[in-house]
Amino acid sequence: MPIVSPWPDDCQGAVSLTFDDGMTSQLQIAIPMLNEHGLTATFYVNPRGENWRERLEPWRAAARAGHEIGNHTMGHACTRAFRDTGEPAGLEAMTIEELEADVVEAERRLRLALPEQQDRSFSYPCYQDHIGEGEGRQSYVPVIARHFIAARAKGEVANHPASCTLHHLSSWPVERCWGATLVGLAERAASQGRWTILTFHGISQGHLTVADVDLRELCAHLHRHRERLWTAPVITVARRILAWRTDRE
Repeated sequence: MPIVSPWPDDCQGAVSLTFDDGMTSQLQIAIPMLNEHGLTATFYVNPRGENWRERLEPWRAAARAGHEIGNHTMGHACTRAFRDTGEPAGLEAMTIEELEADVVEAERRLRLALPEQQDRSFSYPCYQDHIGEGEGRQSYVPVIARHFIAARAKGEVANHPASCTLHHLSSWPVERCWGATLVGLAERAASQGRWTILTFHGISQGHLTVADVDLRELCAHLHRHRERLWTAPVITVARRILAWRTDRE
């Protein structure tokens, strides 16, 4: 049967909740809350360090529950402008080969530690998709396109299923947002027939935080309106859009 709509059933739009950096509050607060409301999300983690297997072990239960555990690189390289002097130079000093090696090794570790999930999306650390600087600056989006179906970046617009760039998807950073704001952003997907991606970090944790009460308000809304708003991980929505685009051709 051909896929006649980018969204399943009678849904009017799609929503993906994404969480960066593998924070403790995501395991302790976000995942139980999502499970309680019958929702699945995407969690982008960094499998670095000698104890990477041990650090990834708590995420296996999330993968079994249907959540996507995405690739966020090992080293979480960002621009040196975020750092004080004396620290590593960041993306400006990296080569494309070094960046790709980091991403590929992170993927190898994720596949070994999470055998339940062998396909995932990518998230650009700090939303930055370049290496080098000045005349030598270049995008590493083509590298990501070689290895992943989809990748999440930043940009305050909902993604149109017919025209969005799957390897550079727009998302809203939602730190310190009220529940009503989160609900409004999700509802924009239905009103526009598009795919809204929200980016979270800590839940009542860290400086890029959202209060647990506000996340709960969003989860409750998405659960109540699941017949209109399709809430699914990034990889799931991206696969559906790819199949829909193929059938349209």
